[in-house]
Amino acid sequence: MTKMNEAKILILATDGYERSELRVPLEQLRAKGATVKIASLKKEPIKSWDDKNWGDTVDVDLLVGDVKVDDFDAIVLPGGQINPDILRTDQTAVKLVKDFVASGKVVAAVCHAPWLLVEADALRGRKATSYHSIKTDVKNAGAQWVDEAVVTDKGIITSRNPGDLNAFVAKIVEEIGEGRHERRAA
Repeated sequence: MTKMNEAKILILATDGYERSELRVPLEQLRAKGATVKIASLKKEPIKSWDDKNWGDTVDVDLLVGDVKVDDFDAIVLPGGQINPDILRTDQTAVKLVKDFVASGKVVAAVCHAPWLLVEADALRGRKATSYHSIKTDVKNAGAQWVDEAVVTDKGIITSRNPGDLNAFVAKIVEEIGEGRHERRAA
């Protein structure tokens, strides 16, 4: 079991992340005492997508290839259409998600970010949710898709959209407190 003030959480994102889906978990988890780092494909600040246009940026702490799963208790995958679509084509990013799934640590994906879980083959036989437009992708990946704010299956957390973020973050906190989850690898 990990206390939130001792938790180390990684957010994986690149240009085009949905602003609220990165900022809300980042701010709420830090406010609860967690250390939160951002990993990306490049070391430069990454730009958000906010209200149908490019938004502000956030600094990057680590390159995806430099992340060690053992250094973190959880990974958070923000959505937006652009961000997960770019990340799911990067083999280093997909391998990182697979490694987190295999570790039993908390994996949390919101909105379009379950695309990364699809690419990592992490949803087969699991219950999950996502933004409604990728419902078929999630189902075709072998998941039982449900229309709920937050769905958890052995420490893999999925949510639908920015309106679910408070429940999403609360579930991340709960699952980190439970510790590692026994599950099959991706």
